[in-house]
Amino acid sequence: MSKQVTRVDTLFLHQTDDDYLVVVQRDGKRVLRGKLELKETNAGPRPLRFLVIRKGEETPRDPSQFVELARSASRIRISQQTSQHGREELKAMLDGYQLEALVVRTCRRCSANSRYSPITDDTAIKAEHEYVCRDCAVRELEQELSFAGGLTRAAQDRLEELLYETGDLTRITNLLQGELDPDLTKFDTISATTEDVDLVDTADLDIHPNLKSMLTDRFETLLPVQSLAVRNGVLDGKDQLVVSATATGKTLIGELAGIDRMLKSKGKMLFLVPLVALANQKHEDFKERYGHLGKVTIRVGASRINDDGNRFDPNADVIVGTYEGIDHALRTGKDLGDIGTVVIDEVHTLKEEERGHRLDGMISRLKYYCETRAKRRDNYDGAQWIYLSATVGNPKWLAQTLRANLVEYEDRPVPIERHVTFANGQEKPRIENRLVKRAFDTKSSKGYRGQTIIFTNSRRRCHEISRKLEYNAAPYHAGLDYKRRKRVERQFANQDLAAVVTTAALAAGVDFPASQVIFDTLAMGIEWLSVQEFSQMLGRAGRPDYHDKGTVYLLVEPDASYHNSMEMTEDEVAFKLLKGEMEEVRTVYDESAAVEETLANIVVAGKKAKSLNDRMLGEVPTTHSVGKLLEWEFIDGLEPTPLGLAITRQFLSPNEAFRILDGIRQGLSPYDIVADLELADEGR
Repeated sequence: MSKQVTRVDTLFLHQTDDDYLVVVQRDGKRVLRGKLELKETNAGPRPLRFLVIRKGEETPRDPSQFVELARSASRIRISQQTSQHGREELKAMLDGYQLEALVVRTCRRCSANSRYSPITDDTAIKAEHEYVCRDCAVRELEQELSFAGGLTRAAQDRLEELLYETGDLTRITNLLQGELDPDLTKFDTISATTEDVDLVDTADLDIHPNLKSMLTDRFETLLPVQSLAVRNGVLDGKDQLVVSATATGKTLIGELAGIDRMLKSKGKMLFLVPLVALANQKHEDFKERYGHLGKVTIRVGASRINDDGNRFDPNADVIVGTYEGIDHALRTGKDLGDIGTVVIDEVHTLKEEERGHRLDGMISRLKYYCETRAKRRDNYDGAQWIYLSATVGNPKWLAQTLRANLVEYEDRPVPIERHVTFANGQEKPRIENRLVKRAFDTKSSKGYRGQTIIFTNSRRRCHEISRKLEYNAAPYHAGLDYKRRKRVERQFANQDLAAVVTTAALAAGVDFPASQVIFDTLAMGIEWLSVQEFSQMLGRAGRPDYHDKGTVYLLVEPDASYHNSMEMTEDEVAFKLLKGEMEEVRTVYDESAAVEETLANIVVAGKKAKSLNDRMLGEVPTTHSVGKLLEWEFIDGLEPTPLGLAITRQFLSPNEAFRILDGIRQGLSPYDIVADLELADEGR
């Protein structure tokens, strides 16, 4: 036997009820498990029986084999959980063979399962009333996760990191029950950053006296990003792409240029946004601020009528509109007059699958309109273009492609703490209620209560959550009428509401000074958020004039998705968003989008449509698109047919047009046709 014994790393001894467990390891792996019984002799304790355990069977071996194993071991360890008597007995036995052993702290659960797992103060994990090794703690955590519905590897890795950091299994499993331990839910902090900028005094601005007096009454100096824009020629008519965080003052850059040029008779200002809710707010703001300097109107659709009964006036000095509202005016040949400044807010919309190509096309068509008008009029030089965004992954490329100067200001006025906790859909309102109350019961050093924006993925869920919150809260989405939305905006501004619960309507820039943002879901409708959308939305947390910091909570449901078309689960998406890089702003065209925009360009520019296609952000295959338009009889030559005109004026994709035509040919009612379109949009 002695010739067959090779050296082993560790021989571990642990007391059981009637004997001692023996575990032998080599290269970190167990190579033998057995039992040892001792007897008292005149020379002291000695091995009486040695049993080797394999596949549940115990095989007796000569006790001398244990001694040979012990002598071959690099180290001998005795479990601290062995009784005092047992330790003394084992040490006395080993002393008889001139062998030394150390008593070490070990994992009881491993010892009970014939494993040797030493633990230290740094590696021990508290589990209820005992300390276990990391492997046992992770096994128990995985068992808890299976009860919770299962998490993706990214979420499990995050929980394991927290387990190692805290050394407390109970605190981690409590997170799965919706506990809000801020030390554990905290994922990271986006630090407040300030960039040194030589601020411009408002008194030194070379702008119209009426506008200048308004500004000097409000501010002594411009904000940093505004100062950068002025120094880069925004008041000299130069096109600009301004990329800066939410609440840094981007909007005023467009206003400065647009109102100044309007007052100097260089053309009206168009201020364009992606959503009706945002257009309504900007319209009200601009009427209040600039209504005494000129007429302010709004264009959000084909014939939008305001609550005061005033129709859209294309001759107004300031036009606030949605992208589609202005594009509809172009597609239907309306005269918008001399345009001096075009401000495109939320220009990162260019990357969106559904709306990006329409914004790209609208910009090209509006530039064509301004250029064509400038050629016909001696006293009109065309428009200045100002593009605004808080989130662009490729600002230099985008600025170059748009032929604009880049003004980039990397600034976060207040820090933002980002937190992650796990909860199912029923638990989320309870957690949201606690977070809303905690925020509203706290005042910042500026004297403002903490208020919350809760983002969710449906209008129905907005109402459901707002009803369950104990403090005053209100739903806010595009399905509410104009007066109700304005009432919510006023109540929030007056701190009469602790929270608003909203869909994407707020994400694009409606101005609520919230200290806290909660993501009830990480989906909008049936699509997961992009990193860009996520960053835009969390950027709503924390305003420098109101709050000391912003707080963001992601309430993540393990293994959840909200539509069968979603390939990822919410916990997987959460860590992708938190760790992801900002997506690039590029417009990608499939056949349907290329055909739709080519048709709109033909309607607006006729034979010059190719030049409009060529300067769009994305690559539009003009020849192929024209071929499809001819095949489908949407155009005749390079003139739109009546069918083509109807399609482009209603912003229909080719697929939608064919569904409507098929419905008409089948004699379906308009309601059935609309229902069919809705179901098609939902992928049913």
